[in-house]
Amino acid sequence: MVGLFDLKGRVALVTGGNGGIGLGMAKGLAEAGADIAVAGRDAKKAADAVAALAALGVQAAFVAVDVLSAASCQAMVAETAKRFGRLDILINNAGTAIRKRPEELSEEEWHRVVDTNLTSIFHCAKAAYPHMKHAGRGKIINIGSIMSIFAAPWVAPYAASKGGVVQLSKALATAWAADNIQVNTVLPGWIDTELTLGARRQVPGLNEKVISRTPAGRWGTPEDMAGIAVFLASAASDFVTGTAIPVDGGFASMVW
Repeated sequence: MVGLFDLKGRVALVTGGNGGIGLGMAKGLAEAGADIAVAGRDAKKAADAVAALAALGVQAAFVAVDVLSAASCQAMVAETAKRFGRLDILINNAGTAIRKRPEELSEEEWHRVVDTNLTSIFHCAKAAYPHMKHAGRGKIINIGSIMSIFAAPWVAPYAASKGGVVQLSKALATAWAADNIQVNTVLPGWIDTELTLGARRQVPGLNEKVISRTPAGRWGTPEDMAGIAVFLASAASDFVTGTAIPVDGGFASMVW
């Protein structure tokens, strides 16, 4: 069974892999043997992440990208494939949120969230597809959210974009299954990251509500995301595609 989860010789590209959920997943893949390309805008911010991954005994490097640009997404994938010689795994993790009621949102704010969280996944996946098809296999893991199941007054573009991620993943999964490329969505619950720290500052009582609603009785950590990443990136999930899997400590199963 161990071989099913062995990622030695594989190369993973993780957008937004310099912290939070992205880094938690990247570390899981590195511990399973995968080499990692950390993609983002800030090389200085990514330096610590690259060092931490390299310390796990794999190759790791930073690749610059602006996920709002289709051309930049294409260049990111091309640079990763050139630097590492292949591309086996793509984790589309880059994301953002603007917490306002819908009537307060500007058009620019709407597009910033939707384009970052959803449109970028289309561009990155499309860029990765030829490399994976040529290799005869591939794994694409898209980061959604439990906000694709639930919603709140202050997350209209975020919830819409994450719901779109689930449906886009299903469409890509059906389109590319014949190429032996599996595409799945992970739905993180309330994970303790820099992004959710901002939410706790802006939304009164959020911390207490999350803990009381979550059967596990705590916020998740980026390390909690490592196992699902390894499963969906490995041979263990070769017949799993088009799914949306919550990793939420039971939040989505609790009525109140």
